[in-house]
Amino acid sequence: MLEHTPVMPQEVIKFLAPHRNENFIDATCGLGGHAKLILEKISPNGKLLAIDQDGVALATAEKNLEKFSNRVTFVHNNFSEIGLLIRDWKVPRIDGILFDLGVSSYQLSEKERGFSFSQNARLDMRMSPERQRVSAYEIINRSDRRKLQKILRVFGEEPFAAKIAKEIIKARTSKPIETTTELVEVIRRATPPKYRFSQEKHFATSTFRALRMAVNDELEVLESGLKQAIGILSPGGRMVVISFHSLEDRIVKNFFRKNPNLEILTNKPVMASGEEVEQNHKARSAKLRAAIKIG
Repeated sequence: MLEHTPVMPQEVIKFLAPHRNENFIDATCGLGGHAKLILEKISPNGKLLAIDQDGVALATAEKNLEKFSNRVTFVHNNFSEIGLLIRDWKVPRIDGILFDLGVSSYQLSEKERGFSFSQNARLDMRMSPERQRVSAYEIINRSDRRKLQKILRVFGEEPFAAKIAKEIIKARTSKPIETTTELVEVIRRATPPKYRFSQEKHFATSTFRALRMAVNDELEVLESGLKQAIGILSPGGRMVVISFHSLEDRIVKNFFRKNPNLEILTNKPVMASGEEVEQNHKARSAKLRAAIKIG
């Protein structure tokens, strides 16, 4: 059975504030960790719409949430279409929406998904392989140097974006870059030893994150999802977003601040406690923002 520890569970419940018989949307259900907590709070008749673009994750969530099956509707899709996905969900109002962004620990651990630089696998990084055509392999082997450099610089905030892009072009002239291990070696050649050994994180982290974000159009999807979410959220309903990247957090912060229909509940992003970070390493970069719909 796949396992995943939800990030900031207490904080999510605090800011979503689910109550008896209310209705919620988990726009990134994953394996169902947050969904379970919400369903417990909205019993006996509250309903949950569980959305995820990862079919394997959603199937696992169905098993994990089996005892709530009469109150959960599972949808295999991307939350960028959340406005359409609720049309067949018959509830009188929507009291809260949760977005937990980024890649899950189970996706990183699944070797064949090609998300992780620590396991040798074919470059992929698609959140929904059966629905998406372009993988990391296509981006690495078919993009020109300018496009590669932009992806690494913008999404990865990689200081050596130009050198890495140049090395990718050079390496693929002899043969395609097919695996995660091959790409890590290219990055190694393009970055100086001082940079590689002075970082708290692995030197390939930024490049891999940038490729994942590009493959899955994560920033565009987030902007689209937020706009639709505020439209379907009922007055008094709450929105909670957990992000793991500065670009994502900036989008959420600006969206909240510029929207006249939202009252911000978190002036600064809420971070995970030191105790949680010790137990769940992924939580160290998590930032939670919350708002309530007014009017």
